[in-house]
Amino acid sequence: MESMQEQLQIFVRRFGLLNATCCDECCGQQLSMAQSHILSEVRRVGSPAMQRVADELGLDITTFSRQVKGLEQKGLIVRRVSSGDRRVSLLSLTQAGEDVLVRIDSYLEKKIEALFAALTPFERETVTRSLGLLNEALTSSAASGP
Repeated sequence: MESMQEQLQIFVRRFGLLNATCCDECCGQQLSMAQSHILSEVRRVGSPAMQRVADELGLDITTFSRQVKGLEQKGLIVRRVSSGDRRVSLLSLTQAGEDVLVRIDSYLEKKIEALFAALTPFERETVTRSLGLLNEALTSSAASGP
């Protein structure tokens, strides 16, 4: 049996390859993986501050700002100044951004369904619960520091 580390590395590499072509294939947009994640995070949170999304995605603010600028130029996201603190920029999706995410979600749902097709319902539930536990552990680990 391969080690947990090896299994995670293989999974991340293979799943990353699965996602790498997503945006081109499903919605015809030239989006980077980072941009796809930004759109998803903005939708998940609502109208988050730029710094919050950058922190959540583990991107430095310079790289993040460049990615956001690209999304703005594509008409997928809008940046506005917070009324509570003019130093803070808030992000929100445009209708075009929401439409792109719907297509991305549909594409990934089909890919994941195909991935899970070989699994029994019990195995699917086990994988889903295990991923949830890993995400919780990662969140706890990140909160407690290195």
